[in-house]
Amino acid sequence: MNGNYAFDLKLLAGLDGTGLPPRILLVCNNACDQETLGTELMRRSYGVHYANTAGEALEAYQDVNLILLGPDLPDLECTEICYKIRKYSKVPVIVISDRDDELDCVLTLQAGADDYVVKPYRLNELIARIQSTLRRIGYQLDTNSLIDCGPLCIDVRGRQTTLDGTVLALTRKEFDLLCLLASNPGVVVPKETIKKKVWGDTWSLRTIDTHVNSLRRKLGRREWIVTVRGVGFMMAEA
Repeated sequence: MNGNYAFDLKLLAGLDGTGLPPRILLVCNNACDQETLGTELMRRSYGVHYANTAGEALEAYQDVNLILLGPDLPDLECTEICYKIRKYSKVPVIVISDRDDELDCVLTLQAGADDYVVKPYRLNELIARIQSTLRRIGYQLDTNSLIDCGPLCIDVRGRQTTLDGTVLALTRKEFDLLCLLASNPGVVVPKETIKKKVWGDTWSLRTIDTHVNSLRRKLGRREWIVTVRGVGFMMAEA
């Protein structure tokens, strides 16, 4: 295999971005606002996941890199959601509010939100705030979008993997793990780095091993992902 999507080793060590499209959870119960903002985010190569209620958001937040929390959810106030998320995770939260009120802003930030944006907002400003927040946690979107490893082709922005022209059915975590390994073929990626970049706060060594084994089965070439005992995993070079 000959990957042409190599990143600096500092990137894989967690000192820079991951090269994977940032995943944003858009929490909004207004269908029009959700569709409009979701479309704009996808146009800018963000992966967008949707939740219509606080309950749905609290089930999905562990799989994303940033949360956009809209106003007037039917089941919980934004401050309560922020408190609940902050008990278990450091995932950034940007609250979009229809209340231009200083006290509400202060209470929301004290509850754990990273930023507070008042409607009607300017789209470019909101995008800039998203980018700034992601940079603060060391996340940068790479300008390249394809990882070409011979018969294996990974469309990072489209989140699709093909092998000999056939689309592989990968889970979200399997895809992210494969991208991370394939970004630097021949470079060992420590399990600690995999934990931070793919799983964040929720992980276990068994979880990583299970996903690696699943990837090997789906690739049909066990030798492509090499186990470096006591360290981590490496995508083999040709």
